[in-house]
Amino acid sequence: MQIWNGWGDEGVQMSLPPVAMRLLRDRIGEGTAQEDLPLKKMIARVPDSRLPNHSLITTDAKERIVHSHGQSFSDWVALRKGALKHFPDGVALPTTTEEVQTLLGFARKHDVIIIPYGGGTSVVGHLDVLPEGNRPVLSLSLERLNRMVSIDPHNRLATFEAGVRGPDLEAQLRAHGFTLGHYPQSFEYSTLGGWVVTRSSGQQSAYYGRIENLFAGGEIHTPRGIIKCPPFPASAAGPDLRQLVLGSEGRLGVLVNAIVKVSPIPRRDDVLALFFPSWGDAVEGVRSLAMADVGYSMVRLSNPTETMTNLALAGREKMINLLRKYLRFRNIGDDGGCMCLVGFIGSGEQVRRSRRLAFSILKRHKSISLGKPIGEAWKKNRFRVPYLRNTLWNMGYAIDTVETAVNWDKVTGTMEALENAIVEGLDGWKEKVHVFSHLSHVYPTGSSIYTTFVFRIAEGAEEMLARWKAIKTSASLEIVRAGGTISHQHGVGLDHRPYLESEKGALGMEILRQLFAHIDPEARMNPGKLVE
Repeated sequence: MQIWNGWGDEGVQMSLPPVAMRLLRDRIGEGTAQEDLPLKKMIARVPDSRLPNHSLITTDAKERIVHSHGQSFSDWVALRKGALKHFPDGVALPTTTEEVQTLLGFARKHDVIIIPYGGGTSVVGHLDVLPEGNRPVLSLSLERLNRMVSIDPHNRLATFEAGVRGPDLEAQLRAHGFTLGHYPQSFEYSTLGGWVVTRSSGQQSAYYGRIENLFAGGEIHTPRGIIKCPPFPASAAGPDLRQLVLGSEGRLGVLVNAIVKVSPIPRRDDVLALFFPSWGDAVEGVRSLAMADVGYSMVRLSNPTETMTNLALAGREKMINLLRKYLRFRNIGDDGGCMCLVGFIGSGEQVRRSRRLAFSILKRHKSISLGKPIGEAWKKNRFRVPYLRNTLWNMGYAIDTVETAVNWDKVTGTMEALENAIVEGLDGWKEKVHVFSHLSHVYPTGSSIYTTFVFRIAEGAEEMLARWKAIKTSASLEIVRAGGTISHQHGVGLDHRPYLESEKGALGMEILRQLFAHIDPEARMNPGKLVE
């Protein structure tokens, strides 16, 4: 059973080790837990539906609450504090593409807004219900469109309905000896369709590719008709319509199925840990690695503060103390060391060759190898980390992230400016922020920067949102100043919409507006997202 106002399964708990609790208290002060609004009271706030009756639509109050939000910070505050004001008037759960067409016709006839809903894991406001006068809103959930349509082992292509979640997709592929290999942190609950329309990036995309590399084609049902994208291996026949679907965030229509490129299940999938004595050595090391053709699957480099935080979160103080003692012996101090995880996928010989080449490069930059145990622990818990949001909230702390990507010459300066901007965001309240960063994806020309920040929960919803908005605005403006992308892997939604024009330009934004106006002249599909 999923938590209605938090992350994940009710039965999964992530405890905070005592050393991590001490770290938070020392850094930002004691948290004060706040009382959440009970589900029963939230249900009582759901207004009557404005939709006509339809056999494919439920107006159940709890379903409308569940489908009214994603996992953004503002969503959390609205749910926990009872500040949620807008709900879909109904939830549709189609089981066939024909039923999707029926619902689009129903929406056209009754002037209904449609918000496509996948796994509900969006962290930037893709699913927010915006007030649109008296127009009723329908959440069109794809959760029952979750089947494998076909698999073509010869061409290594598989077709899925768009509502399939990560674990179900992988289970269906593995039964045939294949994998997609797309593992965002939201893997357990996010869907294939959601990955495509938000241009998602998996943790091992250096080997398998980002979703734009894996998305071979598909079918999207729009208010003006159906767009079919065949899975050509390559084409010079004008602009690629698949690029319109990628990152479209529900504005074009409903992606009902997707054709994806699949790979045989690899024999080995290893993640190893290394430590660098300083951030400068570490960045130069992974930059050199990114420019070399050595076949790694992932690189995840933590700055010193994140390294310290991750070691605290690991618990097991005796083992961590032994590790620190060993690192000091190797001239890596407690405050300056940077942990790096590097992954390798393939046959035994491929992994050994790639590892040998990669480690020879990293060793030139003073890295120390610690083998597989830390990497295996990361693999085991990588999809459990979001549960810390629940734990921290219940202790009186809020956690959120910002991310971007810049070229190599801007990585360190942007990371430092971004962290400073986040800290300064709460200066007006004289509140402290615990902030740390890592490079989650590296490329030959640059890297992503993924920054996490923790701060204390305020008593009221308005005050809490004001603090978060101050941080988010300060961080986003710093990204714009640095010339970074406003989103490397989370999409745009509402949270990043104000900053999109700085990246696309005025003409680029007008092209998007004209595109959406042509395909959806009545502004029926997820209005307000990406562009106003």
